[in-house]
Amino acid sequence: MPLALLALAIGAFGIGTTEFVIMGVLPQVAGDFGVSIPTAGWLVTGYALGVVLGAPLLTVLGTKVSRKKMLMFLMGLFVVGNALSAVAPAFGLMLAGRIVASLAHGAFFGIGSVVAADLVAPHKRASAISLMFMGLTVANIVGVPGGTYLGQAAGWRVTFAAVAALGVVGLLGVAKLVPEAGRPPAADVRAEFAAFRNVQVWLAMAMTVLGYGGVFAAITYITPMMTEVTGYAEASVTWLLVLFGLGMFLGNLAGGRLADRALMPMLFTALALLSLTLLAFTFTAQHKALAAVTLTLIGALGFATVPPLQKWVLDQASAAPTLASAANIGAFNLGNALAAWLGGLVIAGGLGYTAPNWVGAILAAVALLLFLLAAHLDRRARGGDPAGRVVAGSGRAAQPEPARL
Repeated sequence: MPLALLALAIGAFGIGTTEFVIMGVLPQVAGDFGVSIPTAGWLVTGYALGVVLGAPLLTVLGTKVSRKKMLMFLMGLFVVGNALSAVAPAFGLMLAGRIVASLAHGAFFGIGSVVAADLVAPHKRASAISLMFMGLTVANIVGVPGGTYLGQAAGWRVTFAAVAALGVVGLLGVAKLVPEAGRPPAADVRAEFAAFRNVQVWLAMAMTVLGYGGVFAAITYITPMMTEVTGYAEASVTWLLVLFGLGMFLGNLAGGRLADRALMPMLFTALALLSLTLLAFTFTAQHKALAAVTLTLIGALGFATVPPLQKWVLDQASAAPTLASAANIGAFNLGNALAAWLGGLVIAGGLGYTAPNWVGAILAAVALLLFLLAAHLDRRARGGDPAGRVVAGSGRAAQPEPARL
């Protein structure tokens, strides 16, 4: 695999740390600003909505410059947002800093996915994408637990200052290692938007919203759930986040490799098991050992869907993939925002800290139903051939005539 993938993974590490570390320090932030836990949850929701808005907007603007220059600009924006969060004197300003940082998120992963896929042979595209996303999963093993520990020991402001420093490292990595390939070959905004005529692109993004949203329903409020319900000490949350991150890391690698071999069966299995595991978490959260195991499985199953869904979008929008790729990253975070909001609603409604788990199970189950619809349309487009059938001697899946809106 090309060394440039390391640079993309470094940037993903910084972005993944700031996205998820807020869960570990949410009670401290809420206490310092004098707001409730559900209100503090807007730091998650606001970040996610910023990704949704920033992904298509900045991607379209990025068609005027090279992908490398755009990736560098996005990392700079990320640094500014996290620095603002670190020094914010009021909750509203911290929320603004989170949104500024989030604007870089979707476009970075969207453009980065296209760059990663272009660096390798077609039959290794999902694996290359998973290696870029490996930075995001490693962030949940090292960056998020480390940031949580740092926040508990030295204050959450120090955590966000450290994240800003990570962004500087990511910026330097992109500048040094990513090749300068010039402007995208098809920097035509109309062609990019034309990709959304394919109904499979919309179905993939809907599955992204609901499937990964199911994960975030449980994870957003993991700290109060584990301390108030399961009985873990606050310091133990760091190690629980390590387990969640380890699950994400393993699920991401497995998802990438399995998607290159059999994308559709892999997605079906991951979504079905994710829904069942989230439902089980409502009950296993009552027991320390079972809660830890379940949390690891949620991380693995949730992130196993990321490379195949991203590859699916790239394949379906192969003529102009950049905007569709970024929009699907936005869809991940739209799911995060929806899940954080719904989780806050059920908690505020007095249903307890485990209630977001069954909310997540429902979201993942609906994603599974959408997958069945997408698989049916895919089989019909292929004239009955199994989805993902490999063309003899080519190493890549046969491409159907896509369904159009």
